[in-house]
Order: sequence, then structure tokens, then C-alpha cells
Amino acid sequence: MIASLLVANRGEIACRVFRTCHELGIRTVAVYSDADENALHTRVADTAVRLPGASPAETYLRGELIVKAAVAAGADAVHPGYGFLSENADFGRAVIDAGLVWIGPPPEAIEAMASKTRAKDLMSAAGVPLLAPLDPDAVTAADLPVLVKAAAGGGGRGMRIVRELTDLPSELRAASAEAESAFGDGSVFVEPYVERARHVEVQIVADGHGTVWALGTRDCSLQRRHQKVIEEAPAPGLGPDTEQRLRSAATAAARTIAYTGAGTVEFLVSGDRVHFLEMNTRLQVEHPVTEAVFGIDLVALQLRVAEGTALDKDPPSPSGHAVEARLYAEDPAEDWAPQTGTLHRLSVPGVRLDTGYGDGDTIGVHYDAMLAKAVAHAPTRAEAVRKLAGALERATVHGPTTNRDLLVRSLRHEEFTTARMDTAFYERHLGELTTPAPDPYAPLAAALADAHGRSRFGGWRNLPSQPQSRRYLVAGEEHEVHYRHTRRGPAADGVHVVQVSPGLVVLEIGGVRRKFDVARHGDRVHVNGTTLTALPRFPAPEADHAPGSLLAPMPGTVVRLAEGLTTGSAVEAGTPLVWLEAMKMEHRITAPAAGTLTALHAAPGQQVEMGALLAVVEPL
Repeated sequence: MIASLLVANRGEIACRVFRTCHELGIRTVAVYSDADENALHTRVADTAVRLPGASPAETYLRGELIVKAAVAAGADAVHPGYGFLSENADFGRAVIDAGLVWIGPPPEAIEAMASKTRAKDLMSAAGVPLLAPLDPDAVTAADLPVLVKAAAGGGGRGMRIVRELTDLPSELRAASAEAESAFGDGSVFVEPYVERARHVEVQIVADGHGTVWALGTRDCSLQRRHQKVIEEAPAPGLGPDTEQRLRSAATAAARTIAYTGAGTVEFLVSGDRVHFLEMNTRLQVEHPVTEAVFGIDLVALQLRVAEGTALDKDPPSPSGHAVEARLYAEDPAEDWAPQTGTLHRLSVPGVRLDTGYGDGDTIGVHYDAMLAKAVAHAPTRAEAVRKLAGALERATVHGPTTNRDLLVRSLRHEEFTTARMDTAFYERHLGELTTPAPDPYAPLAAALADAHGRSRFGGWRNLPSQPQSRRYLVAGEEHEVHYRHTRRGPAADGVHVVQVSPGLVVLEIGGVRRKFDVARHGDRVHVNGTTLTALPRFPAPEADHAPGSLLAPMPGTVVRLAEGLTTGSAVEAGTPLVWLEAMKMEHRITAPAAGTLTALHAAPGQQVEMGALLAVVEPL
């Protein structure tokens, strides 16, 4: 029996595993980087061990340090979570060799699936349907579009869609460079790209006694940069024959590699055609939707299987529908740019919320930008979707920009509500889903709440006073609002001010009373779902940059430059010049106009701050 468990991970998944451990009476051990010294997973664990350094390469990817930490803390088991070392066979072996229980599949099973090309060979031999890889040197225009993929790793890193044959060589190089940076393995391969396909996966759990459960399906088609955003179980609209083929293929995949524990087999589904993508030999981010539908705890099952317990012959029966949305600190309207800063408040009432952050925590630059997963379960799909959209709309998220509004709009989009979505959903609809729609009365509510907090409206005079004004930046536009102090309290044209306090404003507009919850953190003001920036009366002069300056949109690391890029190079508008890596995502910094590169201040490996000058392009 496991008595003490170390999670070789951080953030949300570490907190998730600890929750189950505490329910089962298992003591918990966290590991933390210097950047995570006060992180939530460190605070909720029974004990914690420091991994010196801040970057993943110095800390969470150092298997020998993590095994040493587990032994030092007296743990007798290690759970890898997802990401980092979760699919590293050598790490699994190191844990076992140290006399610890490995909460994962046999290292040989991890190794079999670690390379997507090797996995395809195994699955083909097992009769699992798949998309056969293409020889990159033999790809013709008739094969297009194709997908370049990293052979190792996951999370959308090292993936490129190629629609023009002339782009294939450069995209192969770019994908290889990203894969080498992310996984230490630059191997890539090419396969046909299926347009308008759905991403459907099957959750499996297998024990050491020959039983394999195929726990229904999940649809993960809503993705950005090949990373999932909204997931649901069961996958809607699949015929019974397709469902059966998916479950049978997933079970065959597990048996082929003598799998034990929890894992996921992923497929592309186009019509009634099913194609094997890959097998993730770990717990998935989206596992809560399966838990909700089957009424199980997958982490608890992982622990019991690792302890040698046999599964029941048949899995539990599913019930209802579940939908999960990943809440990210990112700006979808700005090429999904990740955001950093203080998360002052996070609350999503009425649904399950898995998070690795607490109020007041800092969102840093070293790890990915996911804040939380919100999960709704209901008897029907329509009810679950409505429940989740409503919960997110009412959520309190005070801090950096997030994708909350995008999630609400996605869940309510007609393509999603009618289950006609596919992996190109955001390619088609991102513009309409990110069009700003701030509440027009939010600036007035912010101004009234702010004035009440400062003066408590005690300065009215017996003579008419001049209107007071406040300026706010909302969705990139400046708004100026006016109000007056009167004997009866604050007043504004066109509305009746019913109630004002620093945190709540009630306005009557056209005979309808509306409540506005107001919270201010520095110059950022949150009014219901609208975020405003309070502008100073006398704006500070902005830094002077030459026209054509390329500035770092966030703190990060320069991972590479355009091939042959030097001062004096001629560049075309929109050409990627600098690749910046931040929060587990790669961002392209492009030329703002056609012209000549007159200055280059970036170099591979360089750490840069937000706003740092990377290069200057002198327009033609």
C-alpha cells in the first residue's frame, strides 16, 4: 500500500493528484522550482522539496533530482502528472530502480509509444487504422495539404500545416528546430492533413491482470495551435459503429504494448473514417470529463492499479454529458499571446474547477499559461454546455487578460451547440469570437465606484457643480465618462443611479435595474466581465522607438532567427524574423512592413523582457 507519494510536476495537475491522495489518506510531497516557491501545489502538499533553478530544464525535467527528492522526503511512490517527464521511459526506470512505485505504465510501453513514427508501425501491425506517413522528399502537390509533426513530445509543439509545396522545406526545418528545443529530439515526419476532421480520443485504464477498460470517447476538436481548448465526453454525433471501432482500436493499442494504468488513444475522425493519431501514455489534461460521466476518480484508479488491485471485469456505466474549458492567461485577439502578472481573484461558481493558482498568486513566464479547467456535468449535452457557458460568464477573473470571453462565445456558437465543430473551428471563427463587446455602462460604473471610494460623495454644494470626469481604456479604445455630485447623491445623464459603493453600483437604465460588481487592482478595473484600465489625468510620455521597431510582446527567450538574417537584409512585410519562446509556446515576431533590417538586437538563447527592442526594419 502506498503511504507517501511525490508528484513530479507542478501547478494544476499536482494539486489534482494531491486532492485524491488526501482523500485516500496518502501523504503528499511536492517539488518546486525557485519560481514556484510559493505556488499553490507547494502550499497544499504535506512536504515540499526545492529544485534549484527556474526553467524546466533546470528543475522539473531533471529526473535524477526528482528521484533524489522522493528518497529524501521518504516517499514510496512517484506520480509524473502530465507534461515534463510523464512520458519519459528513462525517468520511469529511474523511479523503479530507486525502489519506488511508478504511477504509470511500464517504461517499455512508454518507449513503444514515445516515437509517433514507431507507434504508427506498431499500430499498423495490430490492425489499427491510421494515416500512413509520407516521404518528405516524395511529397507532390497532389498530396497537399500535409502536416509536419514532431516524432517525440506533444502539446502541439513541432507541428506545421503545409499547403504550398515550396513551403515544405522551411517548415520541416522550423518544426525540427522547435521539436529539438522542446523535447531534445528534432525528428519530424510528414503525414496527410485531414481537413475538417474531428479530434476524438478514448480513455483507457488497464490493470496487471489482463483487464482493459475503454471508457467511452472524448471530443477535443476545438484547438488553438494544435492544443486543446474545449473538450467533452462523450464525443457527440458518432454512430454506434464508429464508437465501437474507436473502442476496439484503443483496446487493441493497449494490449499490443502490454499497457497498465491510465492512458489515452487519440484519433482523427472524418465522417465514418477513423485514423490513429497517437497514444498518450499518461493521464490527460481533459480526464475530468470522463470522470464526471463515469462517476470515477482516474487518479485513484491509477494508484490502485499500481498497488496491484484488479479492475472489475466491466467498467461502470456512463451517465449524462460533461464539458471542460481550459481557462488560459492569454489574449486570443493578439495571436494567443500569453499574459503574466498577478491573479488577484479566480472564482467560477457552480462547476468543478481544477486549478494550480490561488488568489494573489503570480502568473510567471516559465510555464504554460493555463490557469484552470472548468468542468460542467449535466443529464444532456445541451444542459452541460449551457451550464458551463453560464458559469464562465459569471466567473470572477481579476488579473491579466484571459480567454474567458472566447470560451463563452465558443460554447454558444451555433457550430458548437449543434456539434458540427472540427479542428479548424478557430481558423474560421476567431475574428468574430474575439471582436470586443464591452459593456457600455462599465466605465460609468467604474467611475462612480472609484469616486465613492475616494470622496464618499460628501463634497456636494448648494450651487450647481461642474461635472466630474474619468477616462478609461476599454478594448483598446478610450472612454471618458461624466457624473455630478448632487444633494441626493451621484447623478449621470441618461441613467438613474440607484446605489453606489466601492464594490457595487446599481443603475436603472430604461426602467431596468442592473448590478455592476466593481473591483480595482492598481490601474486595472474589473466591472462584471469587462476589464478597464484607468487612465491618468496627465499621461506619461511613451518611450521613443524608431518606426519599424520590433518589440518583444512578452518576456521570453529568443530561440532562433530567420535563416541568414543580418543587418542590411531585405525583408518582406509579414516575414517571421525572430522566434520567441514564452510559457511553453513559440511566438513569431514578423516584419511590420517591407524594407531593410537596419538593427538586430536579438540572438538565440537571449532572455528578453517585455518591450525589449529586438530589431528595426526601415520601411521602403
